[in-house]
Amino acid sequence: MMGRIFFMAVLLGFGLAGSGQNYRVDSSVYYQQVMTYVNPVLPGDHPDPTLIRVGKDFYHCGSSFHFNPYLPVYHSTDLVHWEVISRVVPPSRASFVTDRPSAGIWQGAITYFYGSYWIYFSSNGQWFSKASSPYGPWSEPVAVKTDAATGWLGYDNSIFVDDDGRPYMVIKNGQKINRLRALGRDGQLTDSVINLDWINAHLQYSWAEGPVMCKRNGYYYYFPAGDVSGGQYVLRGKKLTADSTQWERLGDFFRPVTDSRTGFRRPNHISAPLQLADGSWWTIGQSYDKPPGDDWSGAGRQTSLFRVVWEGDRPWGEAPVSTPVASPRLANAGIPWRSVRSDGFDRDSLGLWWHFLNRRAASEYSLSARSGWMRLTPRGDTAHVMQKQTDRYYTAVTRVDMDAVAAVDKAGIMLSNGNSHVVVCLYTGFDDGKKIILRAGDEVRSVSNTMGRTVWLKLTRNEHMLTGYCSADGVSWVSLGEPVSAVALDKVQPNFNSWVGTSVGLFAEGGMADFDTWVCKDGFSSLEAAGYSNYYSVEATDRGVTNSSDRGGWFMISGVDLGDGARGVSLTGASLRDGRVEIWMDDLKKGEKIASVAPGEEALLPGGVAGSHDIFVKFPAGASRQIFIKRILFTKQ
Repeated sequence: MMGRIFFMAVLLGFGLAGSGQNYRVDSSVYYQQVMTYVNPVLPGDHPDPTLIRVGKDFYHCGSSFHFNPYLPVYHSTDLVHWEVISRVVPPSRASFVTDRPSAGIWQGAITYFYGSYWIYFSSNGQWFSKASSPYGPWSEPVAVKTDAATGWLGYDNSIFVDDDGRPYMVIKNGQKINRLRALGRDGQLTDSVINLDWINAHLQYSWAEGPVMCKRNGYYYYFPAGDVSGGQYVLRGKKLTADSTQWERLGDFFRPVTDSRTGFRRPNHISAPLQLADGSWWTIGQSYDKPPGDDWSGAGRQTSLFRVVWEGDRPWGEAPVSTPVASPRLANAGIPWRSVRSDGFDRDSLGLWWHFLNRRAASEYSLSARSGWMRLTPRGDTAHVMQKQTDRYYTAVTRVDMDAVAAVDKAGIMLSNGNSHVVVCLYTGFDDGKKIILRAGDEVRSVSNTMGRTVWLKLTRNEHMLTGYCSADGVSWVSLGEPVSAVALDKVQPNFNSWVGTSVGLFAEGGMADFDTWVCKDGFSSLEAAGYSNYYSVEATDRGVTNSSDRGGWFMISGVDLGDGARGVSLTGASLRDGRVEIWMDDLKKGEKIASVAPGEEALLPGGVAGSHDIFVKFPAGASRQIFIKRILFTKQ
């Protein structure tokens, strides 16, 4: 993230194409309010995205592969902030799903027609589940029937709903089969197939996978993706017909990339573009992150939001950039930025943000065996609960109770790639005595465990470097020594990492272990300012984060956990003048200003500053490149 610079001219004003209006926004508003976003809006592993709008709400689903419960459904009101609201297929209904890396469930095409929500997916055939609400409950999966004319239904299909409300399955099977067929009210295929195999008969678009469709001004638009490495294309026609002469190939969908800093250079597998009430059009699409001189492909295919502009009846997806983009003119309903969620394990059910890497693990946890704790009881290799890693900077904290008496006994924090061939663990264990151990491949750091069976563990990620700590009370910490490298985990993985990205969470091996807290963005550990998720008019330099305009600027660190309450906040950095910045919670307009503080001092906070929040740091006008912030630290009450 170092070196990302925002050029003010990018966002001095913007118009909304297709709305019949061309208006500008006073650029000063961007320094006072959050009206921009930085991609990806769904950081971490979110492959094969599909998207629908129903009224003022947006819903997303995609491939979950072997992560289960399968098919998480995300909700948003502004296309920028997203939360998981349901999971479609629980392990108890997944006997037909192959339970191994690279298998599981593909596709996850969410749609709405005939008054119901439907999700079509692929797992040893094509299936659908149905619900009256995207929050569920979702029906038992139903197999989609096919015939000789349509053939095997393949995977990465989508659903297109025409202006008259008639739905069609956009079918993809292998490289050379691209077809359409209508769906009846029972969700099954009906009528005759519309054969579009000519689209990729000569492999014009590599695999021509993940096709989606939309309609505008009487034209049908068909968008095939190239393959997992990138490429997105578009065709158009005036009617749904198998006649290739009635369709026009328009070429690439995305405009050429001109931003040399962006890592998301080859977006594809877009959702069907959709139109907002103001006339603007948008889509989401996936991409691996490979910034210049670095590689974060191991994080998975991350999902970004792109505006779609029209040149007459020709659509263009705006090119990916590393700088802020003007947000859709939609209101956020209080949903925080997508980050790893904290958990106190004090509820009756596990949060929807957690997943498992195999179905067995879904039966190896308990929230009732010990009040206020989550118990992991391994019955096989590893018991675990995981979340999709969303950040390059964080400090994960847990408290674990385990009596490690043998080398097989381990419990703590784990990072794992798609097929779990590369794993990083910080754990309480046994190695010629009770130890606290940090292991990343051949790199091992350890200290003797003199704290007993209940210990606090802390794992700090600073880009590719991971440092381990332990504590008896969660206040005074002992370092395990020099950081270990996570490059092997973060870089591109063999076989596309079994199609998924990095997960972070808790694990136990050998014996039973209890956990009573999980925090991934600990506010009482140093927060690297360069780890911001959104910003405007700031840049990260070797001296720290500073604003790049005399009109001010701001940055946001997402999902900061302040526990039961924070007493104060301090900044590490430097100021070339008597400069102070403002600290805000959750938003710069609807949120709460909680402090005004200068580097090197601590400001006391008002009461009630507790729980998880997006934290904003706002630079004053007239202080361009005069205040540098390297780290933020909250102190406990």
